[in-house]
Amino acid sequence: MKKRLLAILIWLPLLSGAQDFAKNLATARSSYSAGRLEDTRFALEQMLGDLDIVIGKEIIKLLPTKVASLNYNAKEDNVTGGSGTVTGLFVERRYGAETKTATINVFNNSPVMSSINTILSMPLIGGMMRDENQKVIKIQGYKSLLNKTVDSDAGKTNYELQVPMNNTLLTVKMDDTSEQEIAAVANGLQLSKIAQLAQ
Repeated sequence: MKKRLLAILIWLPLLSGAQDFAKNLATARSSYSAGRLEDTRFALEQMLGDLDIVIGKEIIKLLPTKVASLNYNAKEDNVTGGSGTVTGLFVERRYGAETKTATINVFNNSPVMSSINTILSMPLIGGMMRDENQKVIKIQGYKSLLNKTVDSDAGKTNYELQVPMNNTLLTVKMDDTSEQEIAAVANGLQLSKIAQLAQ
């Protein structure tokens, strides 16, 4: 991870948006030298947000361009960075059209991580806590939470799979699908590389 971060920092000046990174770095240095710590912190937060975006662009390259039979919507790819705020980087790729869609999200420092980890670590006491629409499964060695919703009006079964990896949450949502199909999609992702980059 350190080598990859170093490579990103070295190449960052050559990427688009690098002017902001360099400007924020210069502002942080001059503010720190002048003893303006609040301005220093703000400039560093902006810099980390820029770095999140660069990392997010690397992560989105790892996501598939096709999920099941659905092609991705290139114009809807979304990468944002929010270091210094409640959340960190956010990556989203959408697939399909109106009748059938899928989404893959990668969310660093997600506010729902603690809730998901609590559910995943909770033992089922005599089946009392069992929810027929919620299931714990393993995806590439990661304990994951699978949620099912049934749209009886449309006659569709939709799934959401949440895979916590260290401080990063990967979510796959698919409508009109099956448990096997969404698990196959998640098992086809490069989870270890995504987790390593997002860390």
